[in-house]
Amino acid sequence: MQNKKGIKSITTLLAIILVLAGCSSNSSGSSNDKKENAKPSNAATEPTASEKSEPEKEVSIEYWQYEFPAKVELIDELITEFQTLHPNIKVKQTNFPYDQYNQKVATLVPAGKGPDIINLYYGWLPKYVAAGYLQPLPQDSFPTAEIEKDYYPLVEAAKIDGSYYAIPTAVRTLALFYNKDLLDKAQIKELPTTWEQLVEDSIKLTEKDAKGQFVVEGLAWEPGAQLHHWYRDGLLPQAGGQDLSEDRRKILWADTPAGLEAFQYLLDFAIKHKVGINGFYENDSNAFMNGFAALNIDGSFRLGSIKKDFANLNFGVAPLPSYKAQSTPSSFWANAIPKNVEGDKLKAATEFLKFLTSKEVQEKWVDRIGELPAQKAVASQDKYVKDEKLGPFITQLDHSRAHFFIDETQEKTLFVDATNEVLVNHVSVEKAFNDLVAKVQKLYDDYWAEVDKKK
Repeated sequence: MQNKKGIKSITTLLAIILVLAGCSSNSSGSSNDKKENAKPSNAATEPTASEKSEPEKEVSIEYWQYEFPAKVELIDELITEFQTLHPNIKVKQTNFPYDQYNQKVATLVPAGKGPDIINLYYGWLPKYVAAGYLQPLPQDSFPTAEIEKDYYPLVEAAKIDGSYYAIPTAVRTLALFYNKDLLDKAQIKELPTTWEQLVEDSIKLTEKDAKGQFVVEGLAWEPGAQLHHWYRDGLLPQAGGQDLSEDRRKILWADTPAGLEAFQYLLDFAIKHKVGINGFYENDSNAFMNGFAALNIDGSFRLGSIKKDFANLNFGVAPLPSYKAQSTPSSFWANAIPKNVEGDKLKAATEFLKFLTSKEVQEKWVDRIGELPAQKAVASQDKYVKDEKLGPFITQLDHSRAHFFIDETQEKTLFVDATNEVLVNHVSVEKAFNDLVAKVQKLYDDYWAEVDKKK
């Protein structure tokens, strides 16, 4: 369910078998005192001597994440705090440009020169695990039962062959961003809550000049940004369809009419209703933040960017409109431990990972980054649920879904190509859809064939 100005779509390659993935999902609505004071199992309080698994002698570990300024700054501060609690563990943070990140992993991790903890997009996990880059999280510190009790269901996307290979500090869902001034101008008093209302309002909000060129998009339309996620984990299940089989081997989009119905609905915003178009004002997020798109489907991570660079934007956030059911796309960046980390370094890495998933750190992450707490007990606090901007995202978490990507970049590319077949080459929506399903299925067939061969 994205960063770096929306986790723009990028394409690079992994030197071994990885293909760089780009990236670039309801609670009770309130919490009682017991919930607010609940202490997650990984709370960042000083453990007793018998609970410590950290090394008795000084050890240094390295933490990798890509160059996203707000996250880099926060991790530096957290390292200082962690080292005060754990004087025997020294943590070094290393960062790479986003488009170099996976290539560095592919070349350095196999050579034993990589990190001891790595931050990665959940959609990269299948290829990292298949390549032998990661080890399962230590069960004594991260029991499977506790993860599935404490965290929102979307984290199960990090579970492969029965083991969790990564754990997030924060998660993201998508929601409907709206420009309050443009809605007032169009005299729209109530926010859309259904598919039909979203279409009607998008049409009312669209402005074009005398030549028919967009002045304001009613709904920003960028398949390569968040709309491909909106289809898989939002529109498709909302229409009554399914994404994948239980064993994650078969694409089920075409198994019911819901798959094509959802695909048609998404395409119609551009080809029938003509309320938005790919590439307007560079991309969907820029169009919205600069006041040239009235509505946009975007992630909770966008809140930080708007607060920092577009503080005067008069906007609001609402849950995604629904259809036959509720469903919201979600995603997350998570921390994992490379396979070759062992001994005292493994103990130190485990302690740092426990710290990064603590209640205190999750709360700092919300305040500084804008992403949502990964644990239910943290996210369900009144101060988040009742927040005007965060609340609409959090109230969707219980019906959020995170697609199990085989290859996030390729899956996104195939989806965008399918939309272009309709818009540019005038292929029928049905044919483009069926071709898309077949091509995505081949990705999964190839992946699982390789996995089975290694068993």
